Amino acid sequence: MSEVRLRFAPSPTGFLHIGGLRTALYNYLFAKANDGKMILRIEDTDQTRFVEGAIEGLISALKWAGIDYDEGVFMEDGEIVEKGDYGPYIQSNRLDIYQKYVDQLLEAGYAYYCFCSKDRLDHLREEQKIKGQIPRYDGLCRSISLEEARERIAKGEKAVVRLKLPVDKDISFHDLVRGDITINTNEMDDQVLMKSDGFPTYHMAVVVDDHLMKISHIVRGEEWLPSTPKHIYLYDCLGWEKPEYVHLPGVLNADHKKLSKRQGDVSVEDFKNRGYLPEGLVNYLALVGWSPEGNEEILSMEDLIQQFSFDRVSKAGGVFDKNKLDWVNAHYIKKLPMDELVDLAIPELVKAGLMTEEDCKEKRDFLDLLMETIRDSLSRMEEVPEKVDFLFGDLEVTEEDAKDQLKEDHIGDLLKALEEELDAVDEVDQDFASSVMKKIQKKTGIKGKKLYMPTRAALTGNVHGPELSNIMVLLGKEKMLDRIHQVLGE
Repeated sequence: MSEVRLRFAPSPTGFLHIGGLRTALYNYLFAKANDGKMILRIEDTDQTRFVEGAIEGLISALKWAGIDYDEGVFMEDGEIVEKGDYGPYIQSNRLDIYQKYVDQLLEAGYAYYCFCSKDRLDHLREEQKIKGQIPRYDGLCRSISLEEARERIAKGEKAVVRLKLPVDKDISFHDLVRGDITINTNEMDDQVLMKSDGFPTYHMAVVVDDHLMKISHIVRGEEWLPSTPKHIYLYDCLGWEKPEYVHLPGVLNADHKKLSKRQGDVSVEDFKNRGYLPEGLVNYLALVGWSPEGNEEILSMEDLIQQFSFDRVSKAGGVFDKNKLDWVNAHYIKKLPMDELVDLAIPELVKAGLMTEEDCKEKRDFLDLLMETIRDSLSRMEEVPEKVDFLFGDLEVTEEDAKDQLKEDHIGDLLKALEEELDAVDEVDQDFASSVMKKIQKKTGIKGKKLYMPTRAALTGNVHGPELSNIMVLLGKEKMLDRIHQVLGE
C-alpha cells in the first residue's frame, strides 16, 4: 500500500479507557511519523452496549489529548459529522455495505447460515468445558445448502451467518511487534459474521471497513490477537490485500494485571478531572510499552512523532506507574505560562470553596503570586486547594513541630516585633515582606531557625512550606495581624 493510513476504531460504550488512548496515540504517532493519515471510526454494531454521549466523549478526549486525526467522525457546532472520502465512518450507517460482502461469502461457499438456538449453543459450550475441550461451534449447520437455508429464512426462521473455516489449516501472519505467528484452524471457531438482526459482528465489519478505507496498518490491543487469523482468512476469501498488523501489549497495574476500574482511575476523563495536563499524560502514556532510543523521559508530541517506531514497542505489558506520571506531569506544570496555570487553578479553588468566581476575576495578581508560590510543589492541579488552604480562614495548627515552635520562650518577643513592623505600614508588599525578617532579627537578636520557623508556624500552622515572603504578601496585613493575635491569645 503506497499511503500509510491508520485507524482508531473504538466502540461507544462509555468513557475512553487510558489503554484506548494509548492505542490512539500510537496510531497517531506512526501515521504522522510516516506522512500518513489517521482515521477515527466508530464501531457501534453491538447496539446493546451503546452509551448515549459516548461518541461525543471520545472525540472530546482525543481533542484534549492533542490527537488531531485527519478523517472520520468529528464534532462541529455541537453536532456529530463525518468527513473524508471513505465514509460513512460510523458502522451502523454501513449495514448495506456489509450485507453485500456477506452475500458474496455465502455464494462462494466461504460462509453459511446457522439456525442453532442460544440454548443449544450454551449447552454445547458447557459440555465442551466439562470435557476440557476448546469451546467452539460444532459445525452442525455447515452442511445445510444455501438454497435450503434461504427457504427456511423466507418462512420466518432466524439465522446468523458463520465463517466456514477450513479444517486443520495453518494460518500465518507477521506482526510488527511479535514477529511471525501461526495458528491452526482446529483451535478456532466458525465465527459469526452477521447476526440475525442484520448487524455484522466486529470480525466482519472490521475487515470490510479496513479494506474499503484503505487501512495500511492495523494497530490494536493484544486481546485481538487470537481473532487475527480469522480476519486473515476473510481477506483471502474476499481476494483482498492484507494490511500490516500490530498488537500492542496491555496497560497493567502495579500487580501486573490489566488496568481496570477496581484499581481506581482508568478513563481519560478521570485523569483530566484530577488535573493532569494533556502533555503530561500523553508523554507518560507513550512510555508505557515503548521506549525511545536515547531513553529520554520528557518528550513533546513533536519529539514522539520524530522518534516513534513499532520496533521499540515491547511485547510485554507496560506497568502504569502513577508516581512516574505525577513526576512527568509536574514537569509540564512548571513549564506552563502563568496565565494558563491560573486558568486551570481557578476551577479547583472555586470547587473547594476557597474563592468565588467573582473573587478570582478581581484578584488576578493575587492568583498569579499564589500559583508562582506553589507551582514547584504541584504534580497535578487537583492538589491546588490542599496546598493553599492554610491561607484562607483562621489559623489551624495541627502539625506537632509547629505546636512546639509556638511554645518557644521567645515567641512573644518575636511576634510582637513583627506586629510593630506591620503597624508601621499600610499594606504588605514584596518590599516589606523581603526586608521585615532582617529588621526583626536586628531588633530582637533572634536569628536562623529560631527566627524563621516560629514565624512560619504562627503565620501558616506549619514549619515548612513555600517562600515566606510570598506567604506574607498573600496573607496581607490584616490576616497576618489576626494570626499573630490568635497565637498570642489576644
